[in-house]
Amino acid sequence: MGYPMAGHLSKNENIDLFVYNRSPDPLGNWLNKYKGTEFILNNSGDIEFDGFIVCLKDDAAIKDVLVNKMLISKLKNKAFIIDHSTTSLELISSINSVKEMSDKSISFYDAPISGGEAGAVNGTLSVMFGGPPEKITSIKKLMKSYSSSIVHIGPSGHGQLTKMVNQLCIAGLLQGLSEGMVFGRESKLNMSKVFDAISNGAAQSWQMNNRYKSMLRDEFNFGFAVDLMIKDLKIALNESKNNQLDLKISKEVLKNYQNLSDNGNGDLDTSSLIKIIK
Repeated sequence: MGYPMAGHLSKNENIDLFVYNRSPDPLGNWLNKYKGTEFILNNSGDIEFDGFIVCLKDDAAIKDVLVNKMLISKLKNKAFIIDHSTTSLELISSINSVKEMSDKSISFYDAPISGGEAGAVNGTLSVMFGGPPEKITSIKKLMKSYSSSIVHIGPSGHGQLTKMVNQLCIAGLLQGLSEGMVFGRESKLNMSKVFDAISNGAAQSWQMNNRYKSMLRDEFNFGFAVDLMIKDLKIALNESKNNQLDLKISKEVLKNYQNLSDNGNGDLDTSSLIKIIK
């Protein structure tokens, strides 16, 4: 996701863009394709930054880069961090508790994204973010490089809570879509005609419009992976306990995704949920 997002940012002539990736090969490819400067952690000298935009796999990766590798120390006073990863609320508290964050008055924005790999490539991601009001105008200008929808939900943590809502909705939707598709296929229906008939009605969804053809072809190499959805659903379900909620459908979908992963399908995209339906 970060690869094409940074590519869009590189077209902004008003910023000096430095890029960093934990594995070197994608970084080399990116530098050959786009305009920017490699940030070398162990040889960065006196470079200080106005802000960081982060997009990583999970809580541990973010802590490793920002805290263990001390990137936070490279920020100027009153700088910002935009975190486009999907994380727990505990991660936000952990980052904000780092001494440099308060000493330098650094603003942290939890800004998870939705729209998949296609949204990142096309620059049409949806950003839902939480955080302080001080730098909202300036960070929105940056995020517009790769986003078509940017909504400040509220204070710190509200971006991640909104992403939890997003993932819970998608999980239940994909379960219903998978069951409907299998039912139609087993009933010997012409599924192309079925979706022509229902895709403009109440059953319509982004997942239906963008995934039904590949699902019917048993093709599941189109973006957000099962293992990442497992991580996201666990975060959301863990948070639901704090509200004394029993989200039965989401728990069942999580079991199905875990089944897929346990059988070697963790790298398939989330529409592979249909493989579980017998």
